[in-house]
Amino acid sequence: MAAGPMQPMGNGRRTRRPRYRPMSEINVTPFVDVMLVLLIVFMVTAPLLTVGVPVDLPRTQAGNVPAEDEPLVISVTREGEVFIQETPIVLENLVPLLIAITDANRETRIFLRGDEAINYGRVMQVMGALNSAGFSQVALVAELPSPGER
Repeated sequence: MAAGPMQPMGNGRRTRRPRYRPMSEINVTPFVDVMLVLLIVFMVTAPLLTVGVPVDLPRTQAGNVPAEDEPLVISVTREGEVFIQETPIVLENLVPLLIAITDANRETRIFLRGDEAINYGRVMQVMGALNSAGFSQVALVAELPSPGER
């Protein structure tokens, strides 16, 4: 059987093509590009946001101590300056500031970072102030040696 000429459907009128309709889908390609750039920016800047006081830490063979929450970090620079996180302070103001920051919680974990070239007595002054104030969770921070140094 051969097919004859196509007849318009319906009542003999020509059917019109549907009008152009705008696409209602979201183009996610620019969104993905922006998100990837933000991810890279955050990956690069996140390690720089920890503690910004430059301190050359001594190296040790001890392992890492697991921590549940972020501790307070006290840093003592090569010049003997004392910092809480990134804020410089005077040693006499250390205990009142820590009591205010921790809401008088003496069980707050405190990390003490001392430059390897600092006088041992200066680090002991800071530790003595912390101990006399009743802070018992004080840990000294050291840098792990690189694999070639072991």
